Amino acid sequence: MRLLTIICLLTLAWGCASTKKSSMQTGQLNGIWIPIKQEMGGKELPTVAFEKQQLTITDSSYTFVAESVDKGELKYSSGKMDIYGKEGVNTGKHFTALYKYENEILTICYNLKGDKYPEAFETKGNPLFFMSVFKRSR
Repeated sequence: MRLLTIICLLTLAWGCASTKKSSMQTGQLNGIWIPIKQEMGGKELPTVAFEKQQLTITDSSYTFVAESVDKGELKYSSGKMDIYGKEGVNTGKHFTALYKYENEILTICYNLKGDKYPEAFETKGNPLFFMSVFKRSR
C-alpha cells in the first residue's frame, strides 16, 4: 500500500507542471485535482485506494496528499512531464510522464522508473507505469 501511495503521489505531481515552454496557457493546470480513476501495470485500482487523495498544482509546484504529503516541482511541455520530489517520500526522485488535458479532465501516465517517457496512455505490460485520471475540485 505504501508503494501505491508513493506512485499516486508521484503521478499526481507529474500531471500538474508548467513551464514557460508549455503550449498550454500558464496556470491552466493550477488548482486542486482529485483522482477519478487509477491503474497500474494494466490493472484498475479500486476507488477506495485513492478516494482521499488530492493533488494541488500551483504554477510549477505540486503538493500531493494521500497517506502522507509529498511536495515538489513540475515541468511540462508538448505532452510530456517531469516531476521532481523535494519533500516527503519521493524526495530526490525524478519521474517522467505523459499528460493530456481535455474537457476539464487531466490524464497523466507515469513511468515510475523515470528512465524514459511512456509512449502511450497505457500501463498494460509495464508494472512501473501508473496512470491517474483527475477532475478539478476547485
